[in-house]
Amino acid sequence: MGGPSVAPLLVTGAAGFIGARFAASCVERGIPFVAVDRASHFRERPEHAGIVYPKIVDRDELFEWLREERPRLAGIVHLGACTDTTQLDELYLERTNVAYSKTLWRFASEHAVPFVYASSAATYGDGAQGYDDDEAQTPKLRPLNPYGESKQRFDLHVLAEERRGATPPAWAGFKFFNVYGFGERHKTKMSSVVLQSFDQIRENGFVRLFKSHRPGIADGHQSRDFVYVADVVAVLHFALTHPLRRGIYNLGTGHARTFLDLARATFAALGEPERIEFVDTPPGLRERYQYFTEARMEKLRAAGYAEPFTSLEQGVRDYVERLQKDAPPPRRPAA
Repeated sequence: MGGPSVAPLLVTGAAGFIGARFAASCVERGIPFVAVDRASHFRERPEHAGIVYPKIVDRDELFEWLREERPRLAGIVHLGACTDTTQLDELYLERTNVAYSKTLWRFASEHAVPFVYASSAATYGDGAQGYDDDEAQTPKLRPLNPYGESKQRFDLHVLAEERRGATPPAWAGFKFFNVYGFGERHKTKMSSVVLQSFDQIRENGFVRLFKSHRPGIADGHQSRDFVYVADVVAVLHFALTHPLRRGIYNLGTGHARTFLDLARATFAALGEPERIEFVDTPPGLRERYQYFTEARMEKLRAAGYAEPFTSLEQGVRDYVERLQKDAPPPRRPAA
């Protein structure tokens, strides 16, 4: 793809974590795109330095821009959302994660634009229904927090729209598992434990992890399916170029790893001795805490995606290397 005659992609959340990495990959591949997000985010987040955004549209002005400009689009990659799993304002989540997505879906359907969007593994809740992306299971899922519920509502809306024949020519939703990688510092408390561990090791020489509050699970052995952001970007491009005709897919590695594994990989990448302390999980978080997630990946593999996923150790090593290039000298307290 490339050249002035090629229709651009529309990328929402392009100043966010995954969105900015996807935007950077479009620049590298010569794919034209329109970047959508809060205009201020493109200026305020230093992690975006070096990304050349060819066209920026403020997220609050997007639908007016679409009506007035009537652009010819090659596809929509909808990554914009509130991703704070501790956000309890359900009206805000309804506006930001559900209503906005519905309007964009309707535009894609009415104008025959391929549509790829971000769902979340938070829709699986405590995992009682498993982590199978069989869409027949979707109505049975019970998320643990309002964020997961907002993603669930849009997944159900998409499936309902498909049943009545109101869909884009091709569409795919991806349930992102625990994505980590460069470009997430603006997420602060919602950033991955890799970044939090990196900062703690450099500043204090140790990492704090949550204790387990569940019998049979040792401290630090809470597990997640950690997926490197470069792999997520590769799958999004695959969905557009394959293209995937339709469906909701898991996007993880298919292999759960412990937070202890992740912290140890960060120590190893920094060449530092392991020092790990365990602290109580905040009481307000305990009831909504997932102790295990692991993506079933057969559906995406059956759809033709054959590339291997980056190992946790390699992904953390690459990420830490990138962080070290941009980080100031570490600050350690006096002994």
